[in-house]
Amino acid sequence: MRVSTYSLTWDLDRFFNGGSDSPEFKKYIESLAQNVEGLNTQLDSIHEVNELPEVIETIQVVMNQVREASAFISCLQAQNVADKKADELRGKTTSLSASFQAALGKFDQFLLSVDENDWNDFLNREEQQSLRFILEERKERAAEMLDVNQESLILGLGVDGYHGWSQMYDTITGKIKIPFEENGEVKQLSIGQAANKFSHPDRNVRKAVFESWEQAWEESGDLISQTLNHLGGFRLTTYKNRGWEDVLKEPLFINRMNKETLDTMWNVIDKYKPVFAEYLQKKASLLGLEKLSWYDLDAPLASSSSTVSYQEGAEFILENFAQFGPKMAEFSRKAFEDRWIEAEDRSGKRPGGFCTSFPEKQESRIFMTYSGTPSNISTLAHELGHAFHQHVMNDLEPLNQRYAMNVAETASTFAEMIVADAAVKNAKSEEERLALLEDKVQRSVALYMNIHARFLFETSFYEERKQGMVSQARLNELMENAQKTSYLDSLDTYHPTFWASKLHFHITGVPFYNFPYTFGYLFSLGIYARALEEEGFEEKYIALLRDTGRMTVEDLAQKHLGVDLTKPDFWEKALLLSVQDVHDFLEMTK
Repeated sequence: MRVSTYSLTWDLDRFFNGGSDSPEFKKYIESLAQNVEGLNTQLDSIHEVNELPEVIETIQVVMNQVREASAFISCLQAQNVADKKADELRGKTTSLSASFQAALGKFDQFLLSVDENDWNDFLNREEQQSLRFILEERKERAAEMLDVNQESLILGLGVDGYHGWSQMYDTITGKIKIPFEENGEVKQLSIGQAANKFSHPDRNVRKAVFESWEQAWEESGDLISQTLNHLGGFRLTTYKNRGWEDVLKEPLFINRMNKETLDTMWNVIDKYKPVFAEYLQKKASLLGLEKLSWYDLDAPLASSSSTVSYQEGAEFILENFAQFGPKMAEFSRKAFEDRWIEAEDRSGKRPGGFCTSFPEKQESRIFMTYSGTPSNISTLAHELGHAFHQHVMNDLEPLNQRYAMNVAETASTFAEMIVADAAVKNAKSEEERLALLEDKVQRSVALYMNIHARFLFETSFYEERKQGMVSQARLNELMENAQKTSYLDSLDTYHPTFWASKLHFHITGVPFYNFPYTFGYLFSLGIYARALEEEGFEEKYIALLRDTGRMTVEDLAQKHLGVDLTKPDFWEKALLLSVQDVHDFLEMTK
């Protein structure tokens, strides 16, 4: 049996030695700039459909380079929010990415110009079959866009406008500190460190951190409301010029799903929300409260404040992954051993967690802040799920690796479920079993209620933004209203500045960075239920993951699971697994 001591910090020198001062990376950026320019030149001179294969090959090379550069800079900025050179590099790659997107616009316009007969002949060639879905999808979307010059202008203006506001948000939040008094000393916590305190067993600690947290975001809210309003305004203006009336058109297209599927999913969740409200009320009672406050949602029920070391957490994950299948366990062990993970609990890091992939080296990197809580272990498993998803697709064409966020979240939440379910079943005591079971239920509440509140907020924000700027006070009001609706008014205090503190509202890559999480969670529950019924399911699971970048979610579910996502049956069966967790919790706490 192999025994390794796992590092809390990652290895980025594997990609480019020297961090943001790397001469290697500087040369890489210069090479990328030349290749983007070459692609644009190539597309300016394309005339015949027979020239497409060569152009597609160039596109895929540049696509990988853009991903590699962006991943490296994301890691630099995350590990040290004060890295000014990394911020400068982000500006350069954002500009290059916009130029690449403009080139793709030319490519798409050419696809539109191809005669229908020539197009069908091209697609029917054997060598094009693997990319058929992607090419048809690009042509379909191109038909919905403005002409290439107008789309190029939008992309160009977006560098200092659209993306610029997102970068401004990162700058503002990078300076935010949360004051917290501990042992007679006032410490200035990073956002990530403060967020970890919300699972502290002492309610006074949670309350104190939350009050400082709210105050900090309220004080920066005037600036952050500007970033959010301008991001929303840029999107709405773009949509208006394209003739798009529904703000969900783009996120649904990006996620390769239809509105009927989304509505069905939310309707099923609404049907079962009272069960989760009952859990919240029971938890309040167990904590000696009439109702929970927002800062009590992640409170542990056990009085013990014991934590799990990073080494123990890693071994726990590996052991439980191995119960599902050898490939995911072996892959994850490599991630720990080869220092793919940045988990150190220190100041200066950005909040949250993510997984990013380096396609040229065929490796991923995982970022988080680990303090030993069950939630931290879940986050670690979650991000390893993302990394495994990319790993099983590494041999596919780059264009077929671009899976949408909703199915990306399927792999991550599936990994979480393996760990959480095994932990509950193997608990050493009733107290431990209850704590682990409650951690699962908390996650369901987050995906069914918290995420729904984000979705409701963003929907209402865009409707009001169509009429003009939305004030900071109104944003607070919209957020609190959404939370009250989503949580069935089961809390006594809410988090009105959540729109400011949650990074996802300010990300430019994907609008409505919320419902895909819930889709992925429930979809993964459905897959997990199937895995429990079938031995040796790992190979089928890998086959499903490999198709996530080359078909709609409806077709994916039909092909690999034999289910119709526009009907409630699949969603109900999946959701009932988490409903059972609530019933088990209520039974244990009678």
